Amino acid sequence: MKRAFITGITGQDGSYLAELLLSKGYEVHGLIRRASTFNTGRIDHVYTDPHTRGAHLFLHYGDLADSGPLTNIIYNIKPDEVYNLAAQSHVRVSFDMPEYTGDIVALGTTRLLESIHRSGIKTKFYQASSSEMFGAALPPQNELTVFYPRSPYAAAKVYSYWIAINYREGYNLFACNGILFNHESPRRGETFVTRKITRAVAAILAGKQEKLFLGNL
Repeated sequence: MKRAFITGITGQDGSYLAELLLSKGYEVHGLIRRASTFNTGRIDHVYTDPHTRGAHLFLHYGDLADSGPLTNIIYNIKPDEVYNLAAQSHVRVSFDMPEYTGDIVALGTTRLLESIHRSGIKTKFYQASSSEMFGAALPPQNELTVFYPRSPYAAAKVYSYWIAINYREGYNLFACNGILFNHESPRRGETFVTRKITRAVAAILAGKQEKLFLGNL
């Protein structure tokens, strides 16, 4: 049975990826941050108690800001595939919290890659890069387009993109980048514009809200 490790498993993309891999017969492990309340709503329908016979989804407490637990998790589960989807992914928030964004998005990727390298395991690493890296670069864009990041989030993603390549070339790790453009689903975070609009329309029709506030466009 193949084994996968997903950071950001409770997010939009992570939850769909977990579903897909489970349907393919994988054993799936996910990284979640410890909190006083659970934030697993997007994966509750595929989660069973890990003590239950036949359980194939396992969650581990940790954080991309802390390399110690990451290294232990990687070493102990020895995943065949690692998907780094975790991030402080809100562009606007990255201007308010640039240091935190860089720590999680940029250095978090380094910590994860270094954990793989130090553990000595053979695995395939996928880095979720972002079209935000192109920033002011004119469309159409492709893999050869020069990056022109216009936010702390985008700059951190550029770092993550290149550090993945650095570990691939420097340590012969299987590491690749996927450049993701905007994509929507019912699991999209409620602070993003499409969910703001659709939720507001529903609330207005239900008589629970009168106005839609979008913020700075």
